[in-house]
Amino acid sequence: MKRILLAAFLAALSVTAAADTIEMKVYGLVCGFCAQGIEKTLRKNPATEDVVVSLEDKLVAIATRPGQDIPDAELTQALTDAGYDVKGISRTQRSMADIRSALKKGAK
Repeated sequence: MKRILLAAFLAALSVTAAADTIEMKVYGLVCGFCAQGIEKTLRKNPATEDVVVSLEDKLVAIATRPGQDIPDAELTQALTDAGYDVKGISRTQRSMADIRSALKKGAK
């Protein structure tokens, strides 16, 4: 019985720990103030768990909370209203740690 409960707990934990990542190609990012503004705007969304903005790579990545999502139209609207041009949105399973590491190494 204990093994079954432990297995169920571990399964639930792995589902909870896995968050989807939304990666967007965004044009118009020119300074640190832009990055801070985008991050602040996206963190207001209750589905947002983490945000990474790379000016050099024109990348905005959002980790969503488990079981939650942010519609493409909502993301596009928020960034367009702030004066940016969203060129593409994709959903991946890459972790934010992997994205940060790739950005530090110069890989996208």
